[in-house]
Amino acid sequence: MNRLTNKNGQQDFLSIRNIVPGQYIWLLSPVTPVLIQLPAALKMMFHLLLILFLNYVPGHPAGGWGVEEAFPKLTFSYPVDLTYVPDGSRQLMILEQPGVVRIFSNRYDTDTARTVLDIRSRVSYGGEAGLLGLALHPEFRENGFIFLNYTRKDDVDSLETVVVRYQVDLADYTADPDSETLLLRFYQPYDNHNGGSLQFGKDGFLYIGVGDGGAWGDPFDNGQNKKSLLGKILRIDVDATSKGNYGIPADNPFAGDPAGAAEEIFAYGLRNPWRMSVDIETGALWVGDVGQNKREEIDVVVKGGNYGWRLKESIDCYKPNKNCEVPDLIDPILDLPQDKGEHSVTGGFVYRGKKWPELYGKYIFGDYVSRRIFALTFKNGKAVKNEILTENAGNISSFGVDENQEILICDYASGKILMLKKK
Repeated sequence: MNRLTNKNGQQDFLSIRNIVPGQYIWLLSPVTPVLIQLPAALKMMFHLLLILFLNYVPGHPAGGWGVEEAFPKLTFSYPVDLTYVPDGSRQLMILEQPGVVRIFSNRYDTDTARTVLDIRSRVSYGGEAGLLGLALHPEFRENGFIFLNYTRKDDVDSLETVVVRYQVDLADYTADPDSETLLLRFYQPYDNHNGGSLQFGKDGFLYIGVGDGGAWGDPFDNGQNKKSLLGKILRIDVDATSKGNYGIPADNPFAGDPAGAAEEIFAYGLRNPWRMSVDIETGALWVGDVGQNKREEIDVVVKGGNYGWRLKESIDCYKPNKNCEVPDLIDPILDLPQDKGEHSVTGGFVYRGKKWPELYGKYIFGDYVSRRIFALTFKNGKAVKNEILTENAGNISSFGVDENQEILICDYASGKILMLKKK
């Protein structure tokens, strides 16, 4: 989120991410926002009060689950992404939003997280901007390639998103900051709704989640504009060079489009895709898309799909506010009304681990604001049941999995990595 809005672009409550020393906040009312600047001490007091406020969500008793620290001796600085290292070393890589990649052993008693890469001097960090996405090449064991998505200021001090590649030295798991190779860059009109998720599909291509460019209500209608990369899921071939340091998969829906649609687009009509994952069993691409002011949504994204924004916010018309249907819009697999407490969905993973057989095949996801973790049962592309596993699971900025496909949870506020437990 940015200095003026929360993570989902709303101006109806304060996000604890905004209350940091030296930054602006909104004092919000139903009528008008008043921009002020508070001393750091007052902001920290607001921070604590807001944590207490946001931790309380009435009703909705949870199931017999809870969370606990997965690595009690480790604390990170605003963790936003986590993945395992696919080389048999039993290590995990984590992103800190200010601009650091760290690596640590996947052991409960591990007490050290080493720096792989520090690019804080390059990253434009604050609110929703920063170092936002990490993916390791499917052949990382051989080439050491990692891919990052971050925001930075360009030559004229405008904000842009870049997708870049670094090569990690597999002898010591460090990367030279000067080894950066640029794949994609595109302008961000505002500093919220950056998306940022990176995932390699079972097809070997890199999928990139991109928000609509921010502000309120997608003012430039980027979500439906197929000539813009904003408000999309992109798919590129990082092993090809037809577009410089990447290529366009031949079956991308707009490859060679005579009308000039961006060839990188895989799907469109997204508002702010915040965390996505690939089901390792089926290859399905799951996305949590943060809503405007009424609804959150979970999407299963298919090639060429139009997920509706800004024509629709989940299942409701948005702009226009009625008669918004056009051919081939795809509704979410799960709609989450915000009046139930969810205000900022965080996409998760279809569980394929062995520790919790009762969760196998369910989609595990959460919400940053309500602090709930859910398990969605689905069949034949339809939601069957969505159950609350636990409440008060932290400010969930991301989910990850380890080499055994066990779920891990990033708690943004505390800097801790959590895991599920039975009560």
